[in-house]
Amino acid sequence: MSAALGSLGLMPRLGKDLDYCDNVARDDPYRVLTGVLMQTDNIAREMFPLMELSEIPEDIASRILEVEEKSGFVPNIFVVLARRPAEFRAFFAYHDALMENRSGNLTKAEKEMIVVATSAINDCQYCVIAHGAILRIRARNPLIADQVAVNFRKADLSGKQVVMLKLACRFAESSGQVSEDEIQEARDAGWTAEDIWDIGAITAFFAMSNRLANMASVKPNSEFYGMGR
Repeated sequence: MSAALGSLGLMPRLGKDLDYCDNVARDDPYRVLTGVLMQTDNIAREMFPLMELSEIPEDIASRILEVEEKSGFVPNIFVVLARRPAEFRAFFAYHDALMENRSGNLTKAEKEMIVVATSAINDCQYCVIAHGAILRIRARNPLIADQVAVNFRKADLSGKQVVMLKLACRFAESSGQVSEDEIQEARDAGWTAEDIWDIGAITAFFAMSNRLANMASVKPNSEFYGMGR
């Protein structure tokens, strides 16, 4: 995140804070951490505020209203991404192609497992909470999202699903080092070549989403926390 903030011209201000941190870290490291992160969040929210519907193109506003009608609220990520209409349309077109497509063997719940597990690796609070809620609903399991976010290897999953998440997390952490043996393990578990593409594509797409949400400090709506419990 620091690199992204640097490109936005925020690092000089944060740099002074970090110098200050060096002086007081021994006495109160928690104060240092929360102080810098809270200030960063405030700066990001000032720069990337939630958009008003009156400011949004009609087609995008219509989609947002459809989501609100279906879920009862507007997810914050929609009104943050709406600041860039062309990118909003491309983002959700690719999202829908990946997450709503039923041509492969991954279920919608398994796709959400990938989002939750890899978003946890990327420290994306928004995506872990929001897609954790969707996972609980699609899996009809109030416990599964927390298990997957913390340690999928100990979650109540099938062996095939564990292999799926092992591969997704490898793609998330070190995609250039994924070995043929790891790909073969996924094949042996029953995932096809197209399934493995889906695993990688979902991981890659949400890596972008995670970074945008973190850069803009998008907070999960409170409604997400209780969904599917």
